[in-house]
Amino acid sequence: MTLPALHTTSVLYRRILSQFPQDISLAFAYGSGVFKQHGTNQGQMEKNMLDFVFAVDDPVTWHTMNLLQNRKHYSILKRLGPTMISSVQNEHGASVYYNTLVPVDGRIIKYGVISTESLINDLMHWKTLYVAGRLHKPVKMLMQGENGKLRAALVANLKSAVTASFLMLPESFTEEDLFLQIAGVSYAGDFRMVIGEDKSKVANIVKDNIQHFRILYSNILRDCPQVVYKPQQGKLEVDKSPEGQFIQLMALPRTLQQKITKLVDPPGKNRDVEEILLQVAQDPDCGAVVQQGISSIVKSSSITQSIKGIATAGVWKTVSYSSKKLIKMWRGWRRKPSVSQMS
Repeated sequence: MTLPALHTTSVLYRRILSQFPQDISLAFAYGSGVFKQHGTNQGQMEKNMLDFVFAVDDPVTWHTMNLLQNRKHYSILKRLGPTMISSVQNEHGASVYYNTLVPVDGRIIKYGVISTESLINDLMHWKTLYVAGRLHKPVKMLMQGENGKLRAALVANLKSAVTASFLMLPESFTEEDLFLQIAGVSYAGDFRMVIGEDKSKVANIVKDNIQHFRILYSNILRDCPQVVYKPQQGKLEVDKSPEGQFIQLMALPRTLQQKITKLVDPPGKNRDVEEILLQVAQDPDCGAVVQQGISSIVKSSSITQSIKGIATAGVWKTVSYSSKKLIKMWRGWRRKPSVSQMS
């Protein structure tokens, strides 16, 4: 899972990580401050906020220690104490608690805290697709413990992204098509893509990071019996027969299967999941149904997590962060003609 990012900044990451309690099962950095995106240069990258996620076994203990070390990072919620902060983290939104616009070691960072249990649940079952979706894309792994269940869940999440993408793609496609589909999974249904995000975000992530995506997915593609992978040509062919699609549908994460059955099965029928998925496998619109299922997961978690973000960040930081996103979106609109000419 560890990918090459910006090697010159590895000391910076270690310095930033050293500012936090070390009882972390998984830590990674992601986003435009870590990996170059299409249309940005090194100078712009160094000005971008650095995004982190920390998975911790015991959120109450971790927040207790972090409040002692970094009390200024928290909004007014710090007055409620670590138990209430952990409750807000676990019981609302996507089970992540973000502190944002935090100055650390000469950079501005945002970091999210999630329990190891909630992370494994999202990776395995796509309960919210919030952190699982971020891990579909290249990230900079900074710390990873010996938790075998978590390691297995990280791999299962990547396999699920490939399987879901196969169902939404045609029979033949390129590596870039696949990586665009995978990168787009966590943005399907995200209301922030309507207002607040650059509309070319997915393409910008993939264009300059094809090699990072290859490192992440090449072994999974080579071992997958459902696809013919031709890495030299960068082309793939997937089994689109009803039988092939049924196998793929049965391998999808549990929450996505539930969303699909809810979309297809009329109220009151209560048919078996396997029976419904067999019907979907034979439907010419199978890919669209999978897309709708993904969108319903992402839409719900993106809205509830954003509402929670107002409380965890505070009003001033929320306004500041949102305005930066809107400026980025506006720049994306202005840049769009030149991007389309290059694609």
